[in-house]
Amino acid sequence: MLLLLLLLLLLLYWPLLPQATFPKWEKGIRELAAASPNVHCKLSGLAMCSTGFRFDERPVPPSSQELAAAWAPYFRVCLEAFGVERCLFASNFPVDKVSCDYTVLWNAFKLIVKDSSDADKRRLFHSNAKALYRM
Repeated sequence: MLLLLLLLLLLLYWPLLPQATFPKWEKGIRELAAASPNVHCKLSGLAMCSTGFRFDERPVPPSSQELAAAWAPYFRVCLEAFGVERCLFASNFPVDKVSCDYTVLWNAFKLIVKDSSDADKRRLFHSNAKALYRM
C-alpha cells in the first residue's frame, strides 16, 4: 500500500514538469512500472490547480475534448507502462471543481480510452478499483 501512495503522489504532480522533461518523466514511469508489479496507477488529479494545466485560470471552463487532448499523453504512458489491469480512473472532487465540472472530467476520461475494448473500459472505470480497494 505504501508504494501505491508514493506513486499517486508522483503522478499527481507530473504536469508541473516542463515539456522538455517529459521523456525523463516517461522513462521513470516505465521503469517504476517494470520494477514494481505490485504498484497500481490511479489516473487522477490533473484538474487540480497545482498541476500546471491552468484550466482553473480560464474565464470559461474547458470542454471534455480539451481536457482529453491535454491529458492523453500522460495517461497513455501510464496505461502502456502499467497495463490496463494496473490502472484506474478517479476524480479528486471537490478539489477538481476549480477547473471543470464533474461530468466534463469523466467524459474526458471516456474520450481518452474511446478506442479501448469494453473489457478494458470496465477495468479502468470499475473493476480495478473494486479489486484494489477490496470493495
